[in-house]
Amino acid sequence: MAVPSDVVIVTDVLASTAADKLIGEMSKDPNVIALSLAVDYWDYLGWKDTNAISGHSNRQRAYAKVRGDREVYTPQVVVNGAIHVLGSDKAAIDKAVVQTHQNSAALTLPVSMSVAGDKLTVTIAANDGAAQPAEVWLCPLSRSVPVAIGRGENHGRPITYTNVVKRWVKLGDWNGKSETFNVPLNDLHTADVDSVAVLVQSGVASAPKMMLGAAQASLK
Repeated sequence: MAVPSDVVIVTDVLASTAADKLIGEMSKDPNVIALSLAVDYWDYLGWKDTNAISGHSNRQRAYAKVRGDREVYTPQVVVNGAIHVLGSDKAAIDKAVVQTHQNSAALTLPVSMSVAGDKLTVTIAANDGAAQPAEVWLCPLSRSVPVAIGRGENHGRPITYTNVVKRWVKLGDWNGKSETFNVPLNDLHTADVDSVAVLVQSGVASAPKMMLGAAQASLK
């Protein structure tokens, strides 16, 4: 599996249908991994997004802390772990992709996944010249989740989330050496999981930084 050219993570709930439509379109590009991270900080409005995870809200705040700003909003896209833009602005996303690729470490690390028998195998290539260590995260996904918005500006509108991250599983750390991880499929398969993504991201969960490599694979 080739290394994708871009990783786009959207933090998006009670947001605009335009943003979710755009992420859906981007996900069709084989060179893009587009992940939807639903946040829970709008729950006080009286409608709880069943896809929301408090960890996603924490992750978004952690990005803002690393960048040194207070930019936490929806719909927000974080491109390759580095630059945030409005989630419905394709031109801004495209510009951010170009900017992140000016960093020589961005998504240059080969990552592969294969499914055989009852296990998923994840392989991270070696790069002894890596400037900094990274964490390896596995994200079980639901590729398409229709949601009827119950409150807020999109009340009554159906929205389809794309590549919804259901949970985060840390496979281990990467320090420049080749690594292989084997994950039992029984640990991944649930009724709503039909795909999986792997992210190799510099920094730590509480201070996420540049994406070094990523891959996505279907489980069904």
